[in-house]
Amino acid sequence: MTQLDPALIAKSLLTAYDDREPIAPITDTHPDMTLGDAYAVQLHQVRHWTGAGRRVRGHKVGLTSAVMQRQLGVDQPDYGHLTDDMFYLESLPIPVDRFISPKVEPEIAFVLKKALTGPGVTAADALSAVDYALPALEIIDSRIRDWKITLADTIADNASSGGVVLGSTPVTLSQLTQSGLSLRTIGCVVHQGGQVVGTGAGGAALGSPLNALVWLANTVGPLGITLEAGSVIMPGSVTAAVPASGGDSVTATFAGLGSVTASFAESKEK
Repeated sequence: MTQLDPALIAKSLLTAYDDREPIAPITDTHPDMTLGDAYAVQLHQVRHWTGAGRRVRGHKVGLTSAVMQRQLGVDQPDYGHLTDDMFYLESLPIPVDRFISPKVEPEIAFVLKKALTGPGVTAADALSAVDYALPALEIIDSRIRDWKITLADTIADNASSGGVVLGSTPVTLSQLTQSGLSLRTIGCVVHQGGQVVGTGAGGAALGSPLNALVWLANTVGPLGITLEAGSVIMPGSVTAAVPASGGDSVTATFAGLGSVTASFAESKEK
């Protein structure tokens, strides 16, 4: 077992981003890596990105649903940072070559109108901080070979973040309530290539996407991180992740929120 050096591990992950060549699970070499160690690795990468001019535009909560925890073999949520270059327009093809092994997750995204700083954030605080919700697709990707990850591996790898596609029609939470809908019960159907590949509801994300927002604010607050006004918050998938390849198109349709589509351009390596 070698000495754990967060900066060195972060460098290997950054190289994997650049070369699109995955690395072996970090916990193979560092089986005693704690979650604190893993977040230190993540933050080394975030500092590298912001130092190069990228901006943190939001955060994601990962592994909030039982189906995703089973799919990836973990037992609790995690979080990652979303930088400006991770956001893709729904109307434009997404270069699949930017990823190693992408998968797509449907989520109910929040945009904040005021900051949230934990600890001590309540569901009422979170409700009053949300400006509106959007249908969204998160592209998750792993710099760890074959997605053979533990919780520490995915945390170190910025919670397996890859990209985000936001829908274009904002809906306030009061509009949802007036339509007889709740964040917990909003249903979602996912299509890929004209076939239904997943169904779920908002309650899959820690019982409600709002709970995921509360968890996030209270988890990052003690670390000195505030969820800023204007931030995009991805609170977790409502279905299992769908693998995607060049030429694929994935659409998630949410009751009361509308739909959002991620279309992937063919690989240039073909």
